[in-house]
Amino acid sequence: MSRMAEDEARQRFTGARVARLATVDPGGLPHLVPVVFAHRDDDRIVMAVDRKPKSSRQLKRLHNIAVHPAVCLLVDAYDEDWERLWWARADGGARIVPPDTRSDPDRAEYEAAIAQLTGKYPQYRDGPPDGPVMVVTVRRWSGWRAAPEDGATAREEQAVPRRHDPGGSHEQAHS
Repeated sequence: MSRMAEDEARQRFTGARVARLATVDPGGLPHLVPVVFAHRDDDRIVMAVDRKPKSSRQLKRLHNIAVHPAVCLLVDAYDEDWERLWWARADGGARIVPPDTRSDPDRAEYEAAIAQLTGKYPQYRDGPPDGPVMVVTVRRWSGWRAAPEDGATAREEQAVPRRHDPGGSHEQAHS
């Protein structure tokens, strides 16, 4: 089992179609929702409130980001062959850009985010998102994969002697 290098985590993350966005509410409780996203070259991730049915346009994730901007996004791949499992994570700070912003730089950022999302997801071409955009500045990319980096199988990796870890699983301490 192996941690991913930052570049591999970024590559796997940005190639995914859906992520889970974790925010923290004002009471300190986690809030997790699936999101579609686009990645900008400057290590920013953009998401938008789209036209899919929602119980309200006043989404909890927007309120949470306004109060506590630290967020985490996670993508993963599950397979019945557990040697193919992996996950990649982006940790950072988020901000909201409203659709009616009057700031020229924010307006340009909003329009660029909508264009990126529309380019990535054909579902948006007939009805692009029209709600607020969330912009995450990624501060840390991390990841894990079951298969070792050199392509050997996990069973081959398990045959390699490991040093004793009296503190428990190294992976648990850093997940």
